[in-house]
Amino acid sequence: MKSLWSDREAAEYKGDLGLRVYTSQLLGRDPSLVLHGGGNTSVKICEQNLVGEEEEILYVKGSGWDLETIAEAGFAPVRMAHLLKLAKLQVLSDSQMVNELKTQMTKASAPAPSVETILHASLPYKFVDHTHADAVISVTNTANGWERIQEIYGDDVVIIPYVMPGFDLARVCAEKFAAEKSDRTIGMVLMNHGIFSFGATAHESYERMIALVDRAEVYLQEHHAWEISPPASLIRDSETRLEIAKLRSEVSQVAKFPVVLSSHADEKSLAFAQRKDVNIISQQGCATPDHVIRTKRLPLVGRDVKAYAESYCTYFAEESAKSTQSVTILDTAPRVILDRLLGLVTVGKSAKDAAIVADIYEHTMEIIQRSQLLGGYQALPASDIFAVEYWELEQAKLKKSGSAPAFTGEIALVTGAASGIGKACVDSLLKRGAAVVGLDINPEIEKLYDRPDFVGITCDVSDESAIANALDQAVKSFGGLDILILNAGIFPSGCRIENLDTATWQKVMHINLDANLILMRECYPLLKLAPNGGRVVAIGSKNVPAPGPAAAAYSASKAALTQLMRVAALEWSSDRIRINTLHPNAVFDTGIWTEDVLTSRAQHYGLTVEEYKTNNLLKVEVTSRHVAELAAEMCGALFACTTAAQVPIDGGNDRVI
Repeated sequence: MKSLWSDREAAEYKGDLGLRVYTSQLLGRDPSLVLHGGGNTSVKICEQNLVGEEEEILYVKGSGWDLETIAEAGFAPVRMAHLLKLAKLQVLSDSQMVNELKTQMTKASAPAPSVETILHASLPYKFVDHTHADAVISVTNTANGWERIQEIYGDDVVIIPYVMPGFDLARVCAEKFAAEKSDRTIGMVLMNHGIFSFGATAHESYERMIALVDRAEVYLQEHHAWEISPPASLIRDSETRLEIAKLRSEVSQVAKFPVVLSSHADEKSLAFAQRKDVNIISQQGCATPDHVIRTKRLPLVGRDVKAYAESYCTYFAEESAKSTQSVTILDTAPRVILDRLLGLVTVGKSAKDAAIVADIYEHTMEIIQRSQLLGGYQALPASDIFAVEYWELEQAKLKKSGSAPAFTGEIALVTGAASGIGKACVDSLLKRGAAVVGLDINPEIEKLYDRPDFVGITCDVSDESAIANALDQAVKSFGGLDILILNAGIFPSGCRIENLDTATWQKVMHINLDANLILMRECYPLLKLAPNGGRVVAIGSKNVPAPGPAAAAYSASKAALTQLMRVAALEWSSDRIRINTLHPNAVFDTGIWTEDVLTSRAQHYGLTVEEYKTNNLLKVEVTSRHVAELAAEMCGALFACTTAAQVPIDGGNDRVI
């Protein structure tokens, strides 16, 4: 474990709170210390209030902030005097605690204080750092973890037995730390939870954290429990996209809402999934309580989703019977799936959630295997995990959460997605919560967005093998397909039929028609498995109902595509797949409307370019966004009873009307 402290960087941060931000970010840069909102930091600062009184304020990481990106605004300022009074109470419910913390904040706009706020307040140090260091957890999560922690740290840390996060943990820590700390104490280890360090300065507290974690890493190395050797051989039989989509369909059925599946068949994931003892070591529980909400109690080994759900119901019934509070069962679907052929598969209500689960479980796999090498992995018992999973604060959070975006958990594929209507469709679908795969012949599609719910794939849709590879990648990324937007197409320069060469005709037909046939054929098995039914929207053209001269190839290709959609609507309705076509006109912010094409068409009608752009009954310019928003709406609930429709979006065209 190496320190990332830089005097040059630190000089850019002013004051105690500024340096608290800096060292928090340093901790957040290392995923072996904290992941996705995990960990916590604080600083105690004396400030003068509005009436001129000096108050000691605890600035503690606020809810919803990650250490890696935290700013001063991410810390919640809470009055120390009241926190120290709360720490002396014998009983305080977590809901009461949350209320007390909120009422003692000095800034109403600050985020909610961490549930560990009282714990930070009770520790007699200016700066306090808390991480879930993988190396430390690898040691604590063994049968004799307590003794090993003592062996590593001696009197340098106070060891706290596992207590669920919240007020009870704060009270136990305050009492035990006060009784056992010595002049040598620089930290505290919470069994099965994490490690604390303290200091008079941000630099001191940070460096102590690095040094403490380094000692755990060195211990693992010395006991041959650091390096994880992969098996001599791995099974690498690739699974078809249909098998992955079937798995997603089954998980969605059990969850009762669409989910995103993210497949990870890298060497580490396959090696863990193919371990002979994976059925045992993966079923011991989460590495830390902080991971329970994201990953659920246990992963599914294999693909029997229904058996997993039945097992979860049994676990819930047994543990809820022991609980003193009334709890409602959460969905029974797994969040982690370990499969010999697929490797690690993670499940989320969104692509972001699935990505977070993947990050967490990749570290969990390392922790489990290192603990095994150290004598055997041993996590928390089921009752402790249940208490975290059905924590009253988490239950309250679920009740307060608003409705999710319309397409949350659904996956869309858009062709011609790098610009124009295609890019606008990507934006409209992302806005509605979908995970989106964009295909385009332009390699810039791969850089269009850097976010977990978008994958851009360079793909020539006229190449059948390229389409197959793109669909494989799409399904491995997100698990299946719910929505297909057929947008890619070309519009050649104006040419009368007597001058239309065969090569141009065939090229237009191949891209505007044949490629869409191939896409529909290959996507059909995936759309058939869509939890809410598959949806296809084809971007047609005004030229279908009202063709113009000098556009024979384009008009014929779009007319044929429209007819293909009509037949597909007839054939696929029994599979709950609805298919509709949009007929835009004069959408000039698209790739097919080059300056030459635009000028040529305007001249043909005897209009200026500007007149041509608004040459419709409403005298409006139709944009890509207008088309995209309608395309997205046609995939939503508003059009749930509509299929085989042809909807114009052209400002009103007298020739069509």
